[in-house]
Amino acid sequence: MRVAIRASLLLLSLLLSSPLLTAADLAQESAQHGDIDVAVTLDAGEQSGNAKASVRIHARREVVWSLITSCTEALHLVPGLVLCEVRETAPDRTWQRIRHVIDYSWYVPKLSYEIRAIYDRPSRVSIERISGDLRVLRGSWVLESDGDYTIAHYAVDLAPGFWVPKWVVRAALKRDLPKMLRALRSRAELVQLQKPA
Repeated sequence: MRVAIRASLLLLSLLLSSPLLTAADLAQESAQHGDIDVAVTLDAGEQSGNAKASVRIHARREVVWSLITSCTEALHLVPGLVLCEVRETAPDRTWQRIRHVIDYSWYVPKLSYEIRAIYDRPSRVSIERISGDLRVLRGSWVLESDGDYTIAHYAVDLAPGFWVPKWVVRAALKRDLPKMLRALRSRAELVQLQKPA
């Protein structure tokens, strides 16, 4: 049950629940978020796309890792995520098969899908859709140590496989991706403060 997967689900819910952004809108959005770098690209029909985001967190990489790989934490960090269930774990814990359910809003149907999360502890989590409501879902978290800080990079490619209103994609990208990254930063910094020196 991994937050990385949750994060991808968040982005999916973001892409499925907000209006579409033009290049000018995206530049404006990046400037408005200031503390979080976000870049979004949508296809011509605005029904699929990818996003990249980065945030600097005043916490050690191991702390951030523990949060992005926890289903329990994912439920608190990812807007709309209502179920995170580990279905299978590799004996060496290098991958998991995880089921997610997102209930983003009354105007978007619940999404249910399974992903495979591949772990390269403590620096990378890769996820890919196995089955479910999405046609494409690939993503990753990359964690870089920078002294007492961690730079968390998140990337996702997705295509829902069904029509989604453009405004839904825009609203999600404007609000939820930065919201998820800020929640991760706040939680990681709190956990770091509580760790004995």
